Amino acid sequence: MDEFVCNKLTEWGLSMLIERFEDEGIDTESLYCLGDQEIDALITKLGPRAKFKKRLKLLKAEQNPTHQETADSSAHEHEEAADSAQVCQSTSDRRDKGKRKLDLQGGSNECQSPASKRRCDKRLGSYSEDIILSDVKNIMNYVHMRLQNEDNTKLNAFLKNKICDLETDKRKLVGVFGKTGAGKSSLINAVIGVKNLLPSGSVSACTSVMIKVEANKNKKYEADIEFIRKEDWEDELWSLDHIVRDNEDWEKDLDHDTVDRLSALYGEEWKNIPTKNLMDNKHFREIPEFLFSKTKTLTCESAGELSAKYVKYTRSDLEEGEGIDVKRWYWPLVKCVTVRVPNNDLLQHVTLVDLPGNGDRNKSRDKMWKEIVGSCSTVWIVTDINRAASENEPWEILQDASRLMGNGGECQQIHFICTKSDLIEDSDDHSAAAVRALIFKRNMKAKEKVMTQFKAENTIKVSCSCRQSVRLSVSLYKSMLKSKSFSPFQKHFSDECFKVFTVSAKESLKRKYLQRDDTEIPKLQEFLQELNDCHSVTLNYVSGAYGILSLIQGARCREVAGKKKEVCTELEENMRQELEKVRKPVEEASEAFEKCLTEGVEDSKRLCEAKLKSILYPVCILITLL
Repeated sequence: MDEFVCNKLTEWGLSMLIERFEDEGIDTESLYCLGDQEIDALITKLGPRAKFKKRLKLLKAEQNPTHQETADSSAHEHEEAADSAQVCQSTSDRRDKGKRKLDLQGGSNECQSPASKRRCDKRLGSYSEDIILSDVKNIMNYVHMRLQNEDNTKLNAFLKNKICDLETDKRKLVGVFGKTGAGKSSLINAVIGVKNLLPSGSVSACTSVMIKVEANKNKKYEADIEFIRKEDWEDELWSLDHIVRDNEDWEKDLDHDTVDRLSALYGEEWKNIPTKNLMDNKHFREIPEFLFSKTKTLTCESAGELSAKYVKYTRSDLEEGEGIDVKRWYWPLVKCVTVRVPNNDLLQHVTLVDLPGNGDRNKSRDKMWKEIVGSCSTVWIVTDINRAASENEPWEILQDASRLMGNGGECQQIHFICTKSDLIEDSDDHSAAAVRALIFKRNMKAKEKVMTQFKAENTIKVSCSCRQSVRLSVSLYKSMLKSKSFSPFQKHFSDECFKVFTVSAKESLKRKYLQRDDTEIPKLQEFLQELNDCHSVTLNYVSGAYGILSLIQGARCREVAGKKKEVCTELEENMRQELEKVRKPVEEASEAFEKCLTEGVEDSKRLCEAKLKSILYPVCILITLL
């Protein structure tokens, strides 16, 4: 067996086969001649055999793409256009690797049409990404296998979990904030193009739990209801029991939030039920999943049907006339609801998160709120256009969220979205053109006010902490410190990262006064599409793997410094010997310095006394001299 075969097996994570290949005399030439029967006899285990066949096939295709395309043409008839491009390429000099690569990437090749070139480029790019992803996965599988044989320390357990998480496709999160009645639900419905998915229209009713909106691979509308832990609700009831016990005025001691949650779940009769009986199973017959810490899934054919089913898990109340009869509300027990929409390209790699606020006293939901905000790549602050700049709450939300977003978070952009831009007072007294002009004028004014307010905000700041410093390269960080314009207190986000939109979800559907583009809903849809286009499974996996390997390397360096006793002992002995060499000269210098210092002090004292006497007794000195 030659060095080429040995290196390839090691590169493919199949080093355990080296001895077997060496015994069979497999060299470079025979490696390319291996067929399925020979491979089956050579490699007995299914896993390594499948991996070897895949990598050998890729290697053959890399060395002779035309031959490989011809051999596989019967199994890949749908790739005929790309195959023909490869056949045209066979006229080039295959020994010139650089020229072949240039031609394949769309250089001067007269055989290819523009359309076939684009297909070939896309295919080759995907092909190279597949190789990279496969290589990195092999490395991480090897690392995971090695960790299985190591001690089960906290670090090793953490690393193994992180390696498993690499297989999870990371989605871009867009957090949607706003107070009750700001129009968040209508905005999300309009942006994703699904009417009535999220309930809207009620001013008094508010969304009380976190709602995630994602794409669904199935052709159904689904909602996953994730509950808080049973123990967390028992803790709340335990606290309630201590307030009620031997306290005649206990109702005055309960906060309004607790009363709302208990009344929503149990009805007003909870006041007459002993606290210890509030955990009886009969109160949770409709949601047995809560008792067993499971997720409840709702499946429907339409968005409206699904919305009517899950509303009791998300809303705190409904106005009369909304057409939904709800006897019990389960939102106090719900941590998160994930709504999945079929056939939606905008949500392919993006998740919209409707966040009710950061003041929830429930610790399970509050913890998830912080985790989500810190992971958002973009934040949408939603508010009514009439109070966009003057209302405090949107800016308070931005300030609270910025503490989690900017300092080591993922957030890169903030969109301040002013909703209900179509609502003009006394619009019936104007023509459609006049109303349209009024809408444009107010939109422009609102954008100017919001941008002025953002530039004047001085509370959205953070000190340049160590977490930020880690994310900057050393050279960049030093250059920032030397820059006169750099301040240790800066805004999390520059003006370029802050954008203002004036939208009308209603007009995007009815178009009574505005064209669809004028509602700015398409701008938000275009932004979501850009997030999808930037998604890369290979990039996410490789960057995650790089972080894990860097952590392992750092831990290994710390291990050498902290656990090798012989190294520490040797260093201590060397230091003792070197200190002994300089100890005597230092002591002699110290004694000489002390002696000189003592003599200097005595001389100073004598001179000081003589000087003082000459000042105090000048006449006596004169007489003595005479």
